[in-house]
Amino acid sequence: MTTAVSVFEQGGVIAYPTEAVFGLGCDPDNQAAVEKILKIKNRPVEKGLILLAGDYQQLKPYVDESKLPADVKQQMLSRWPNGVTQVVPASSKAKPFLTGQFSTIAIRVTTQADVVALCQQTGKPIVSTSANYSGEEPGKSWQTVEQDLGSAVDFIIKGDTLGFTKPSTIIDALTGETFRS
Repeated sequence: MTTAVSVFEQGGVIAYPTEAVFGLGCDPDNQAAVEKILKIKNRPVEKGLILLAGDYQQLKPYVDESKLPADVKQQMLSRWPNGVTQVVPASSKAKPFLTGQFSTIAIRVTTQADVVALCQQTGKPIVSTSANYSGEEPGKSWQTVEQDLGSAVDFIIKGDTLGFTKPSTIIDALTGETFRS
């Protein structure tokens, strides 16, 4: 039986529910899988990607915590889980195919049960970018994703978003600057 975990571990692309829309994701350490997502979306690698996880521990290997003052880290952690993506200094484990042209990585902790379960079962975060072709509206249901992207993805988690009305806010964890509200 094909499962989200087996697809993740074999380098496949998964469509899954997030807070407001469906995302496309894969193993963040599998360059070929990340490149497949970029190709599906027609998205330039320079833009970078988000990592989504069920808890901060799964994200820590990708973050250079030595560049996060204790008060900033505490404030960052206090914003989760709440549909807030935070841009933080990237560690060497966060490869350029994830960070794009930046020395930072965008990360988020979610309570969406399907994502939490997948991340717990794999012990890793998942790449997160909206499930749509570049310039198109993101899918808000698995049925829409199946119709729009169908054979382009390897597995669709047939769950529900958390019902947020817009994609996550993106802020710089160090400065508080908002990139997307």
